[in-house]
Amino acid sequence: MSIRVGIVGISGFGGGEAMRLIASHPSFELVYAAGEGSAGSRLADRFPGVPAKLADLVIEKWDPAALPKLDLLFASLPTGTSAEALARVPKDVKIVDIGGDHRYVEGWTYGLADVWPDRIEGQTRIANPGCFPAAVLTALAPVLVNPLVKPSRIVIDAKTGISGAGRGGGDSKFGFAESNENLVPYGLLKHTHMPEMATTIERLSGGSAAGLVFTPHLVPMTRGVLATIYCRGRATTEECLDAARRFYEGRAFVRVTERPPQTKWATGSNLAFVSYAADPERNLVIAMGVVDNLGKGAAGQAVQNANLICGLPETAGLDGAPVWP
Repeated sequence: MSIRVGIVGISGFGGGEAMRLIASHPSFELVYAAGEGSAGSRLADRFPGVPAKLADLVIEKWDPAALPKLDLLFASLPTGTSAEALARVPKDVKIVDIGGDHRYVEGWTYGLADVWPDRIEGQTRIANPGCFPAAVLTALAPVLVNPLVKPSRIVIDAKTGISGAGRGGGDSKFGFAESNENLVPYGLLKHTHMPEMATTIERLSGGSAAGLVFTPHLVPMTRGVLATIYCRGRATTEECLDAARRFYEGRAFVRVTERPPQTKWATGSNLAFVSYAADPERNLVIAMGVVDNLGKGAAGQAVQNANLICGLPETAGLDGAPVWP
């Protein structure tokens, strides 16, 4: 079965990672690529290592009124730029929006694929989670659902690689001289992923996420997200690990580990690693989540969601091992 696929925003990091995964997907055929500044160039001009079968595909200017016949469209556009245009895409074209415009928007399904796969199957409009929520919520879901921690007053300390800012980052602070050997907190108190995480925490737990604190940091590496999450709860470490093992039993992409996870474990993959450390006497549970921000945090989960809505094996095109070292 060949499913005709398009990517909007293909020259960005998220779109480029989606292209890499689709190029080797057993059922997806990339027939349409669109962008703004890159329009008119061939894929090989932007990605010299692209497979030969895609090298001569010309990047078109993004226009939802001029789409070829497609079955599935991946949109990897900056938050705030896709809502109006994607509303004009024909209803018979399935969409996975990697950007942030449709998370918890009416008519769109929130695509937290490892937690709610049954809600995604058969849908046609999927809002991909952000990179930080992918790490945070995958780690929190088992201990919120059981419940082993309280949903209120959760504190999240997260680190991300520079590629999370997008290609070029839109700001000189993401250049090598500014980023190398530097650690930078940002988005304090008002990060765009806060509402998404708070809403999901409440839906998982049935309680209030009041008091949620989230502080992201840029670290001088290309890929990866590590979220360290401080929660209130009387559970033991083993109870948390056991809850996660049961919650993710049979799930292909979540690894529960007794060791604190490292970002390198997930590089270039759609894997998520979760772990826990708890001290009941201190009423403290520390949950940890690791993903590749371009993999599970963006294009990897997008392909996983696309597999679910297209009725394909969830692991199709995503079986590759992480890059090491």
